[in-house]
Amino acid sequence: MAIISWFFCIWICASSLAWGYPTEGDYSFPEACQASTPSDPLDGCPESTLLVSATHEQAHFSTIQGSIDSLPHDDTSQTILILSGTYTEQLNITRPGPLILLGESNSPHNASMNSVHVQWAAATEQGIYTDNVYTSVLIVAPTLNASLTGSGPEGLPVPDGTPFGCSDFRTYNIDFSNVYAERSAGPAHALSFSRANGGFYYSGFYSYQDTVFVGKLGNAYFHSSIVAGQTDFLYGFGTAWFERCDLVLQGCGGGITAWKGTNTTYVNKFGVYVHDSIIKAVNASVAVEQEGRGYVLWQAPITGQTLMGEYENLGPGWDVAARQEYNYSVLLDAETWDGYNSPAKVFLTEDGRPGNVDWIDQRIWWW
Repeated sequence: MAIISWFFCIWICASSLAWGYPTEGDYSFPEACQASTPSDPLDGCPESTLLVSATHEQAHFSTIQGSIDSLPHDDTSQTILILSGTYTEQLNITRPGPLILLGESNSPHNASMNSVHVQWAAATEQGIYTDNVYTSVLIVAPTLNASLTGSGPEGLPVPDGTPFGCSDFRTYNIDFSNVYAERSAGPAHALSFSRANGGFYYSGFYSYQDTVFVGKLGNAYFHSSIVAGQTDFLYGFGTAWFERCDLVLQGCGGGITAWKGTNTTYVNKFGVYVHDSIIKAVNASVAVEQEGRGYVLWQAPITGQTLMGEYENLGPGWDVAARQEYNYSVLLDAETWDGYNSPAKVFLTEDGRPGNVDWIDQRIWWW
């Protein structure tokens, strides 16, 4: 049997449960365009960049979705600069061509300093939604059917002939917050991402339950970002890689991941990968509630098709004895870890072959 197949793939690897990680290198990002330049906000931006602001007189659009809707539905590369502010709207992106959303920032290497906030309030607790996707703040998928969560380990089938969506979607320094409630109230997505390639850099995703959903054939890469939640706040069918991120527990009463899967005819590596990152409590009160819960017995069914692997973890939540007692986590050796130790080895094409990862920002490419 393959190490990883299609059912409830859950993966946490080489993560840090301590309070610090290696000093970041001197990377080059689109800082010139993002920097605050009130007289000409588009100074340093690519030609034809669209400007979004609710107040600036030079803005092309007052809403982010308005700027997205104006773009051609083709393979051209497009850039949108969003000036500081809070935007209360749902964003829906279906175009196939590369798209960059830039948040105005004078601290582009610090997600906690973001000044562009997109928020929406929706949760399945309201009882008005037929699928979790409708709660999302940001949706990236080629069609509605491709984005549906469905129920059960395999969800809803994606209709034959459904195209692949955005080939290269990116956000820099933007926060996406589902503000329905400050507690778990059923699925309440900050992000729904399916059948597309996407990178999220120095961005924030905030909710309480099911914060980030990566759907079928979704390839999502998160770098130096913040993901906050309480219950199963990373879940989906696709593949998500978290690099140098903060995974923040907003309360007790749920796990970090609840990965599903996809019934395929090939050996896949769908799952969630957490590398060189921190798992921590949002504040001291939550830290006390979670003390001693670095690893507890999970009541959900585990099958031979599941791999929950860990490699060189550390910190106060690292409990080797508990892992060995329950025998759910596989403590990987260097040889096994080598098969999964970079995004290039886990992001696959529709037919299960290693995919092209040029859609990941090459300026931070380090492996």
